[in-house]
Order: sequence, then C-alpha cells, then structure tokens
Amino acid sequence: QVQLVESGGGLVQAGGSLRLSCAASGRTFSAHALGWFRQAPGKEREFVASISTSGRNTAYADSVKGRSTISRDNTKDTMSLQMDSLKPEDTAVYYCAADKSSIFGGTRPTSYDYWGQGTQVTVSS
Repeated sequence: QVQLVESGGGLVQAGGSLRLSCAASGRTFSAHALGWFRQAPGKEREFVASISTSGRNTAYADSVKGRSTISRDNTKDTMSLQMDSLKPEDTAVYYCAADKSSIFGGTRPTSYDYWGQGTQVTVSS
C-alpha cells in the first residue's frame, strides 16, 4: 500500500514556473513506477509524465514535452514535476499516481493503482 500526497500547486501567470511534489508513504515506494496526470473541468484525466522505478526512464505527453521535467528521489520517497513556460491550457488538477505492476509506468490512468488527492494548478493569461 502506498499513500500519496501532492503539493506545490497554485496560481501563476502564463510563462511562469511551478514545481509540484508528491510525497509517498509505504515501504515499497522504489518498486513502483510513478506518473503525473491532470484533469481540467469537463475533461477526462490525461497523462502528463511518468518515471520508471529507477528514475532512469521518463516519458512525457506531447503537450508538456520540453517544458516539464519529472524526477524522483527513492531515498526520500518523493517525486517532483518541474513545469516551466506554463500556459493557460495547463490549468487543471494535477494528480500523482503509483503503479505497483510496472517498472516503466504507462500513459493510461487505469494502469495505476494508487492516487493522491490532487493539487490545483491555475495559469492566468
């Protein structure tokens, strides 16, 4: 069992940056692939980024590629998402998630077993 808690969301102007964090509790954090997803009002939850158990492999949605960096620290049971050059269309609730069955993580929400409660990111134009 892994419990996830996100932080770092907020209101930022377009072009600004935010760093989202995800703190995990549980003895097997390093054995879980991790991911970030987001959900805007009236839209489905969508993939943002994922990172493998070791941290050596990452993947990004095209919409954030080149503007975001996912990382993890298995010694501290934390994961981060650095987002730069933010756009109004990045406005959403951001969720971190953990996949107990995969080394690399996936792009589908159904691949993940554990979820945080979400943190709101609002980008003003």
